[in-house]
Amino acid sequence: MTMNRVCTGTVKHVVETHSLRALVSNIQLLCNSGRLQDALKLLLLNPILLYQSVCLKILQLCIDQLAENEGRLIHNHLFSNGFHSNLHVNNKLMIFYSKMGEVHNTRDLFDKMGDRKNIISWTAMISAYSQNGYFIEALKVFSLMHRLGVNANQFTYGSALRACTKMVCLSRGKQIQGRIHKGRFFENLFVKSALLDMHSKCGEIKDACYLFDSMVERDLVAWNSIIGGYAVQKETIKSIQMFCLMLSEGRTPDSFTFGSLLRAFSKDNDLVRIRQTHGITIRLGFEYDNIVNGSLIDAYAKNGSIRSAKQIYRNMPNKDIISCTALINACAREGKFIRDALNLFYEINQMQLGVDDVILCSMLNVCSNIASLGIGRQIHALAFKCRSNYDVATGNALIDMYAKSGSIDEANRVFDEMDEKNIISWTSLISAHGKHGYGNKAMSLYKIMVFKGLKPNDVTFLSLLFACSHNGLTNEGMECFDSMVNKYKIMPRLEHYSCLIDLLARGGQLEEAYDLLCKKNFKPSPSLWGSILGACGIYGNISLGEVAAKELFYLDPCNSINYVVLASIYASACFWNESFRIRKLMEKRCLVKDRGYSYYQSTNRI
Repeated sequence: MTMNRVCTGTVKHVVETHSLRALVSNIQLLCNSGRLQDALKLLLLNPILLYQSVCLKILQLCIDQLAENEGRLIHNHLFSNGFHSNLHVNNKLMIFYSKMGEVHNTRDLFDKMGDRKNIISWTAMISAYSQNGYFIEALKVFSLMHRLGVNANQFTYGSALRACTKMVCLSRGKQIQGRIHKGRFFENLFVKSALLDMHSKCGEIKDACYLFDSMVERDLVAWNSIIGGYAVQKETIKSIQMFCLMLSEGRTPDSFTFGSLLRAFSKDNDLVRIRQTHGITIRLGFEYDNIVNGSLIDAYAKNGSIRSAKQIYRNMPNKDIISCTALINACAREGKFIRDALNLFYEINQMQLGVDDVILCSMLNVCSNIASLGIGRQIHALAFKCRSNYDVATGNALIDMYAKSGSIDEANRVFDEMDEKNIISWTSLISAHGKHGYGNKAMSLYKIMVFKGLKPNDVTFLSLLFACSHNGLTNEGMECFDSMVNKYKIMPRLEHYSCLIDLLARGGQLEEAYDLLCKKNFKPSPSLWGSILGACGIYGNISLGEVAAKELFYLDPCNSINYVVLASIYASACFWNESFRIRKLMEKRCLVKDRGYSYYQSTNRI
């Protein structure tokens, strides 16, 4: 009898084991065929089935399909059944949340792992920060890992180098390159391609070429990097030559290859070459590739062919967020296609394609261009709904939109709510206050920014000079210019000198402004002489006003405002004959003073 019980128990165990194996096999087959919902249903209907390999298989499918809700369900299922301390499970969950853009959840898992982390954990955390735009944090984690004596692998180096590339921080990248030289990964193809990409995109094209030539084996990433590097440096011919060399060596380009090549044409005003490349993409079977089509839309649009860009978009059978964003950006750049941009965004929402930070920034820029506060607020609400912790770029776009729409208080509020601020954030707010007549506040923000350790750039000083010139802060503006040149060693551009001349002229220092204009031997510019003429109108300087007007009549003879200002200067001094003579000159040249205009926005149209 005892023997019978033993046999019965053994048979039952064999049957159960066979049944479990069959279930595991079925789930794996479902995962291999991409049937996530069916695999998940089978797993949850059999709570006894808690094989780590099965759960990790389903979690990987969630990553591949960007299935956020299903991934969270697996997370809860695993942790409620005692897998919270499992290293492999935690690593996979970190990768999942990274792909979902939820870096805070990735960091939370990373911190709770304590001393159980391995190199995969560290790499997943660095990659999460790098892929989601938190480049400084990525490098901080990389440095911490190095200090703790954890040896990096090729993927760790790749993620760290990607962060340096995105920040265009060559000095930090070279430090990492030094560590790579000392280790065993310098000849690794993945690492070398990442180094090549960094040098090419950071402007060190000679170093990139040296790395490329020294590679015994070149993968498609290396070819794309060198082609893209030349494109970024506007060396169109060399970019084409490298593309042709790649084809001659038997390499088949991918969608990113064409993206890199088309970027070269986007900056070179060359429609013929774009059309030739377009033909190659069709011959090689990329006609319906969304990435290639997005690059083509961008290239055509930047070269002024919006019609071709729209045609490509209309012919796409499966429209996606990338191609739509490219066309929205194209329409936004060409001021007369603003309505098309708004309609495209409406179309995205109707198709439920979802929105990302890139398209939100594009739409906020559209709202900035038309100063549409109502639509801008709706986009802001949508951004908050999609992700409450929007990135720095979206925050900067919101500040710019509110500032250009006249709502400085809301621009301040967005700035205060931002978790992370960069130099663009501070410069945008400084510019906003300067343009709205708050010159002293702009100067105060600049001082706070410097105190916090941020280094101003040339655009920051341009915004400060504008704020000072339009708010009567002549001395403060001169101090800013001196600080820019002597303290921060920034070489002034024509725009800086134009603001400086305007600053002096508006401050009544007309002779100093004129002397600076003559002394620097600038290329004649209507904006420079316009500043002088406008100030002469304010301060009644007839002799200098005549000099400025003479230059403007030559440089910009069809601009009626220059004639009107000079006539007004004469009239203010009671030189009626001279004023009448300028008015008659306008009539002779068929010039009419431009009428003032404005627009209003209703619920139907702008």
